[in-house]
Amino acid sequence: MKVMILVKATQDSEAGVMPTQELLTAMGEFNESLVKAGILLAGEGLKPSRHGKRVRFSGKTRTVTDGPFAETKELVAGFWIWQVRSIEEALEWVKRCPNPMLTDSDIEIRPVFGPEDFGEAMTPELKAREAWQLRRGHALLRACTGGHARSAAEKRRFTDGGADAEGARGSHHVCPSRITGRRRALRGRLPAADEIHWNPRRRADAEL
Repeated sequence: MKVMILVKATQDSEAGVMPTQELLTAMGEFNESLVKAGILLAGEGLKPSRHGKRVRFSGKTRTVTDGPFAETKELVAGFWIWQVRSIEEALEWVKRCPNPMLTDSDIEIRPVFGPEDFGEAMTPELKAREAWQLRRGHALLRACTGGHARSAAEKRRFTDGGADAEGARGSHHVCPSRITGRRRALRGRLPAADEIHWNPRRRADAEL
């Protein structure tokens, strides 16, 4: 089963207090254990709600509210998505997690809906469309993070050692979609295979 692990916000996280080096190290080691166990699918930290916006839906009306949002205990400061055998397994992993905050904090475990949970409303056509969307999203993520590279030489094009002609030298990792200037200059003069290499969306489509 798939679960989302929600790290709830605190007054410190909403104030923008950054984690210490010790906490970053501890969380990095925990994440590494998740990777080795094969359960980590995704995970990110979220900026304070003052950087966000909220949209209220009422009929055809859309009302936008700028952050910050007052109800700190109901806000989320970060998340993981895990693939586990049961919610009990997820619970055991959460208990092993270092306290992600500098003060007392809460982590919430929520199971993710699967197609089977929607019964007959999830028609075979809708199920096939959802499966295609997920495959394309994962392919685009791999393309944008360099997972598309077929050789070490290709990977070096987007890391410190090899990103010279592409104009990306000095970055730890550059998403190809950000390297727009060179790509635009070459557009129309690239062979089809190279154009796919430069365009993450076309690479994602090529994988499907």
